[in-house]
Formats: sequence, C-alpha cells, structure tokens
Amino acid sequence: MSRVHVLRHGHVHNPDGVLYGRLPEFRLSDAGERMAQAVADHLVASGEQIGRVVASPLLRAQQTAAPIAAAYGLDVATDDRVIEAGNIFEGERIPRPVDFLRPRNLWRVRNPRTPSWGEPYVEQAARMRAAIADAAAASPDVPTVIVSHQLPIWVARCSAEGRSYVHDPRSRECALASLTSFDVDGDALTFAGYCAPAAHIEAPK
Repeated sequence: MSRVHVLRHGHVHNPDGVLYGRLPEFRLSDAGERMAQAVADHLVASGEQIGRVVASPLLRAQQTAAPIAAAYGLDVATDDRVIEAGNIFEGERIPRPVDFLRPRNLWRVRNPRTPSWGEPYVEQAARMRAAIADAAAASPDVPTVIVSHQLPIWVARCSAEGRSYVHDPRSRECALASLTSFDVDGDALTFAGYCAPAAHIEAPK
C-alpha cells in the first residue's frame, strides 16, 4: 500500500471574518506561514521520505505546500480536485448561529444531508478519493503530501472510515496544518492516522 498525507493549510489572514471558501486572494497569516514550516520540519525530523507534493490551486494551500516542497527539493503539483468545498455563504461574514434563523438562510440550510448550502458531500468524497488514489499511483513507493482544506479532508476521512457525512463542524478532527493520513491500495482508502505538528503555534482570533 502507498501512504498519502493530506494536510490542511495553515492559518489564513482574514481580519474581516469572511467565509472565504474558494475566493482566490486569501493568503496565510504570519502564524500560518510558521505552521507550514512546522509541518515541513516535522516531516523531515520524522525521517519521512516525501516523494511528491500536491496542492489545491488556492493561494493558502500553495503557500502551505511551499516549505515542504523546498525541504525535499520538489516542485508543487496542483490538483483542482482537492480545492475547498463550494459554499453559497462564500464572500459573506462567517454566519453566527442566530443568522441561520433569518428567512433567506432557513432555505439555504434546509437539508444538512446534502448539504443544501454547498457542494454535496458525495461529490467532495468522490473527487478527494480520486485525487488521493491518483497521488498514490504516481508515487507508489514514497509518500505524497496533498495540501487541501478542512471539509474535503474530513469528508475523505468519513468516506474511508464508512462514517455518515452528516456532522457538527465543531467535531471535525482536522486542525490547522494537521496531517490526515491514508493508506491506499488501488482505489481503496484506509484511514492511517492523524497528527497536528503545528498545534503549538497559536492562531490569531
């Protein structure tokens, strides 16, 4: 089996509290840059021999991938399939719980199983599984790092573990700059572990 580590990007500079989703201009904060370097340092110190680095096309993911690629003398490949999930709240201020009671938002959140406010979970799972499987096939003997985003990573893990996709976002085990690892055998994914090597770096509020 091949090992693929899927890394959530680091902390993002977002002083206005926008749900940035797939918006292109959002970059890492200073803390986010330190998180990205901490992951690179962790992988090197652990003796992990990374053979390939892949990232979502969004700036924050590319920036998170850069220190890892530099540490191993690799280029960053871009895979659109590991991009952030689509969300109709994108570009708005991050909603508070009370905001969901507003009439226009009640319709948006009518079905948490799809979910009605964004890209269907089943579509996220399919694209993530395909990207992870392809990454493993491209580097079968040496692990790959893929830099992606919290929800797609969590959905990929739920898929691998046979869990329901319906969940409370607060319950996701997918901290900033954390690694969710999978073993890949053909098209079959098995959850192989989780770690948060940048947990010691405080994210600004």
